[in-house]
Amino acid sequence: MGTSITFKRPDGKDASGYLANAARGNAPGVVVIQEWWGLSEQIKALTDRFALAGFDALAPDLYNGVVVPYHDTEAANREMGSLDFIDATTQTVRGAAAYLARNGAKVGLTGFCMGGAVTIIGACKIPELSAGVAFYGIPPEQAAKPADVKIPLQGHFASRDDWCTPAVVDAFEKGLKAAGKTAEFFRYEADHAFVNEQRAAVHDREAAELAWGRATAFFHKHLG
Repeated sequence: MGTSITFKRPDGKDASGYLANAARGNAPGVVVIQEWWGLSEQIKALTDRFALAGFDALAPDLYNGVVVPYHDTEAANREMGSLDFIDATTQTVRGAAAYLARNGAKVGLTGFCMGGAVTIIGACKIPELSAGVAFYGIPPEQAAKPADVKIPLQGHFASRDDWCTPAVVDAFEKGLKAAGKTAEFFRYEADHAFVNEQRAAVHDREAAELAWGRATAFFHKHLG
């Protein structure tokens, strides 16, 4: 459904990504951020799904073509560990947001796992954004503090998550409330990465569909 494109970062460098356009011409935009596996077929399928839901959706490729097989957590950890999160967010992701906003459209940001953490960093650092939805990812405090979030934020988290743990989620939500931020966090009796249909061991269709409905409604509310 979508197509590979090249777009400019604020620093003038080229970045690449996967773009899927909505049927209508004046659609709002959603930037979709990959898991730590890379720009996988799963993320492209979600980008297509956002387009079908009425958004122009763009998934930037933060690994520059590298896609890690699902069984190789060591390689995924290595790729994520070598990623400059701040550069990726303030340059590549911001470039994607600016690309979608070029015709005056409102733009949201969403991401999964590693992309959830990038979403929250973006919620603090990307001025083109109007809303963010993070799935089971929260960055370390030195990258993004709750008080620095500048847009309405929705979060989806798993109660059996040993990476983005319930304690981390609770602390971040508490910080958002203390800072008076517009935010809503949802918890699901599920495992980390429960939206990923390609990973049968963790995928939870009921939780994934509930989260999807909430996310798209939130974006339609804040983006149009």
